Amino acid sequence: MNSVLASLALGTLLALSAAGPLRAQAPENWPQVKCERWRSAYDEALKRFGRKGLGQEFITGNEAFIASGCQNPPDVCPRSAEELNFANVMVMAGMNAGVSSTFMPYACRKS
Repeated sequence: MNSVLASLALGTLLALSAAGPLRAQAPENWPQVKCERWRSAYDEALKRFGRKGLGQEFITGNEAFIASGCQNPPDVCPRSAEELNFANVMVMAGMNAGVSSTFMPYACRKS
């Protein structure tokens, strides 16, 4: 799985570099830019890894986060090994895209 993670991270970096370099100063619409980058990484991850092992709740939570303009609080909890791998890939892609760790939609709360 490490080579797959590296492949996705590299693919994300290449896609982002085509969009222009990351700036030291965030653009005025930075929340929108971050969400667009997150959506692109999410779409790419689904294309590369597929949905096998990803539960409907996990998919719905990720898509709700994106639909909210990436403003929903973190509440997507990866439960299966595939969901955890997918979330790890997304966190790596997000960090490579310049979004902070507090941006991510992933959190598992105790009942």
